[in-house]
Amino acid sequence: MPYQLHAPAGGVPVTLRPLTADDADEWNDVRWANDDWLKPWESGDPLHGPGLTYNQWMQRLRRNEQQGVGAVFAIEYQTRIVGQVSLGAICYGAMRTGVVGYWVDQRHAGRGIAPMAVGLLADWALTDFTGPALHRLEIAILPENERSQSVARKVGARHEGVRERYMYVNGQWRDHETYALLTEDAGDEGFAARLARRGANVPQ
Repeated sequence: MPYQLHAPAGGVPVTLRPLTADDADEWNDVRWANDDWLKPWESGDPLHGPGLTYNQWMQRLRRNEQQGVGAVFAIEYQTRIVGQVSLGAICYGAMRTGVVGYWVDQRHAGRGIAPMAVGLLADWALTDFTGPALHRLEIAILPENERSQSVARKVGARHEGVRERYMYVNGQWRDHETYALLTEDAGDEGFAARLARRGANVPQ
């Protein structure tokens, strides 16, 4: 896991860093302040297993990092946590793929924070020699979540179609629009640098 990932010059000035136990109060404040904002998109366990405390979640994150199967980053903007971006379901071998998820505080939505966070994660996961050296990242989004689909398109993800009853969301199996980023899509400059060059949603 990297200590920090910083947006390139000219881009939306966000930083990604691993969540820690010390972030409990700040993360909980942001996450639960946005509960109504995020609830329509929240996936769940169809078997309704027990929930996790923050400390239990941290223990799981550290295990996933050590095993190379998952990574969760806090998104920081102006030194405060404003969201989260994650890489999970990592598969190695012949596939080398993973699934990306993200959310941003409603008060900071529309500023280009989420695209830059996804771009930074994609650069690390696909092209950085310190990352897991994956070849494909998948982003699965509910059809009505137009804001999240816009994030995927801004980063440069290609639309692959609909996966029927792909994920359990709010008590039912829901179809999802699927987007993908490949290593080849990074080009010479990378996803984050391309976003910075375009200057999309850079706060004035």
